[in-house]
Amino acid sequence: MELILHTESHKVGRYTIGGKAKNLFRLIRLGMKVPAFAVIPSETLWSLVPEAGQNGTPADILRLLDARGIPGDFITNILSRFYGTRYFAVRSSGADEDGAAHSFAGQFESHLFVTAEQLEEKIKSVWRSAFSQRVQEYRRNNGLKENTGIAVIIQEMIAAESAGVAFGIHPTSGNPDEKMISAVFGLGEGLVSGELNADHYILNKESVTAHIAEKTHQVVLASGENGGTVLGEVEKERQNRPVLDEKQVREIGKALERLYAEYGQPQDIEFAFSNGELFLLQTRPVTGIHPQNDKKGEYIVWDNSNIIESYPGVTTPLTFSFITTSYEGAYRLFCSYMGVSQRVIRENRRVFANTLGLINGRVYYNLKTWYHMLAMLPGYSINARFMEKMMGVKERFDIPNDYRLSKAKAWLSIIRIAVNMYFRFLSLPRKRKQFMRLFKETITVYKHIDYEQKNADELMKLYLGFERRLLNEWKAPLLNDFFTMIWFGLLQKTCERYRISRNPNIHNDLLCGSSDIISTQPIHRSIALATAITADTELRELFRENNEQDIWRILGEGLNDRFAALKKEIDRYIADFGERCIGELKLETISYTQDPSLFIKVLRAYVESGITTDKTTGKIEEELRASAERELEDALRFRPFKKWKLKRILRKARELVSSRENLRYERTRAFGIVRELFSHIGKRFATDRIIDHERDIFYLTKEEIFSFIEGTSVTQNLRALVALRKEEFERYRQMPPPSERFATYGSVYFANDFFSTEKTANIKGDLKGIGCCPGKVRGKVQVILDPGKVASLNGDILVTSSTDPGWVTLFPSASGIIVERGSLLSHSAIVSREMGKPCIVSVSGLLKTLRTGDEVEMDGSTGEIKIIKRHG
Repeated sequence: MELILHTESHKVGRYTIGGKAKNLFRLIRLGMKVPAFAVIPSETLWSLVPEAGQNGTPADILRLLDARGIPGDFITNILSRFYGTRYFAVRSSGADEDGAAHSFAGQFESHLFVTAEQLEEKIKSVWRSAFSQRVQEYRRNNGLKENTGIAVIIQEMIAAESAGVAFGIHPTSGNPDEKMISAVFGLGEGLVSGELNADHYILNKESVTAHIAEKTHQVVLASGENGGTVLGEVEKERQNRPVLDEKQVREIGKALERLYAEYGQPQDIEFAFSNGELFLLQTRPVTGIHPQNDKKGEYIVWDNSNIIESYPGVTTPLTFSFITTSYEGAYRLFCSYMGVSQRVIRENRRVFANTLGLINGRVYYNLKTWYHMLAMLPGYSINARFMEKMMGVKERFDIPNDYRLSKAKAWLSIIRIAVNMYFRFLSLPRKRKQFMRLFKETITVYKHIDYEQKNADELMKLYLGFERRLLNEWKAPLLNDFFTMIWFGLLQKTCERYRISRNPNIHNDLLCGSSDIISTQPIHRSIALATAITADTELRELFRENNEQDIWRILGEGLNDRFAALKKEIDRYIADFGERCIGELKLETISYTQDPSLFIKVLRAYVESGITTDKTTGKIEEELRASAERELEDALRFRPFKKWKLKRILRKARELVSSRENLRYERTRAFGIVRELFSHIGKRFATDRIIDHERDIFYLTKEEIFSFIEGTSVTQNLRALVALRKEEFERYRQMPPPSERFATYGSVYFANDFFSTEKTANIKGDLKGIGCCPGKVRGKVQVILDPGKVASLNGDILVTSSTDPGWVTLFPSASGIIVERGSLLSHSAIVSREMGKPCIVSVSGLLKTLRTGDEVEMDGSTGEIKIIKRHG
């Protein structure tokens, strides 16, 4: 029968000796002081009951163990290895004991102060405990395989003056900078069992904090010749003394640090002091500790309150990799325009590369990078607080010293920027025309390419050409957005200063009804198509009695002139607005261009709901604008200069807002080309069996796709990578979304709470949003997250997070509409104005505040929502 001594550690690999024994050998190799020990491998113990075999039941094994003993010469062999040792400790060492996931703490038997005569009995007792009911239950509860036995450790028993346990990380808080040590007089057995009060020491780099308990008892060697332990009294004068002095605490701390360096993770150790020397009795990884983020690491605030309307829900890796590059280029260019030197831009390329983050599959703004970009602007060096207030900054971050210019240089830079911006402003109409000419030429070229005939390499080169030709030439839209912000803010401030109206949204009303805004045209044209369908009996029946796929197929067959004419009008709509759909900036979205039946579904919903031109007012926006203009005229009737000035600001604001929306639609069309290119790369990859399905392409990043084509990929098995991503992103879809705003420390994806509401503004009392369509309504609310699950609102107020064209089926049955996200030009706002339904959008904390059945009063003019009565 084989026995392994710690001096024969080279033999360990040949036997199953369990986690605890392996760790003891490792401690020896590290030069740690460990009491002498030997290990009886599991294979040796199994040889005692060969009839049972390793598939024997626990009952069989226990019966056979009781029927026979351990050979006497084997016990003699053990004793010969421990010269002069009077007492032993007999401990378990299970195959999966003391691991990173499962410690088996307290599950197996352990015996202390064992005499030579008791060794056989105690070895059998420890091995028998491996098959006990409690161990079997522990294995089942933790999903572990059936027991295959354990090894047994025989260790020299040292008479400890003090003993205890120590953790290389704070076991409660998870603070990695703190070590916790618990100690008692005598043996550590009473501490582990919870019988005895213990001193607790918190050790960090600077100090030791001691919590001294009253220790009335200790576990010591029992009197007599039979060994064992007994609970004895602690002398009165020692009961309130510290068990350990500071030197001993720091010695344990050094051992923990050395073990962390060896194991790469914090350790949980049992220790004892005997004759002033520190002995380690065992070590194992700390289990059951939730990882803690590094509070000293980089502090970032994440926010999705604005970007969620562009990228709702889970966004795939391909879209995120594409938009990250787009944002980086756009803001580098913007900062350059604003007078930031090329040196500063180059040195801070990581700032521009990290304006966005992907948190559980959802797109967020990294507010720290935004703040850093703000701090790069020359004006920040002159008046940081003013710049922060102007940009609506709610939280400050540390910024590098080299961002700040001297005030003299900053003023010089601002003067230079002001001159440049003035000329850029004057040239903006010409720049917009040049951009639109380039855009239309590029789109026309790419619309006429037969992508089906292109291979993956050719499609990649087409994308790179499109990026170079158009996506990198986005100067005019950037400048237009900048000047829109300036003039819109100027209009709002001027209206307030001139006291035009008591209506706080008068500036919004003055901007309503711009006929040249392309955002409104899809609504008008789709309702016109629904009106034509409703007016024709045969077409109306076609749309009411068939699903969208069959409708599109039948229209394509051209059974009569009316069907052919409608098909032609739908084709024209899709040619003009086929990329305008919910999630239009997400490459994985299937657009109307790619699947026209999706647009047929919207028309079908309009027809079923009876939405026609007659049922929509079509005049709300014009009425809002006319009423606001009358107020302006009345307020400034006797102040001609102010009226001229305000009208000039209004005229320029209208021009810029209209241009902004039109340019944003062109961005949607550009994204449509990118969508087509990558969709066809997906088809090529699927045909070549690189991926399983053409839409799997969206689970790869742009860089991964191109590196695979060009031969620079570090992963050739894209199918496995896609499978991993699909599983991960499906999990994100099933999870609740992270908070609207939250903070992270250190490594973002490690131990940070994405669901924390600490940074989210607390909503107290009533709610407030942007009024989009006037009218007061009092009624009960229905909170709807899926429009497909509700047939009618029966006059209740619709409350939701965001809407898309499919939601229009519910609008006619609602008395009012309240949406958590959105703007004056979002789908909810436009359609509600067309239907004359009071509407409020951009209501922070809406879904956290209102529940179905609550009674509210909403004012579509002011955006105010008063909570009248809570349901239940």
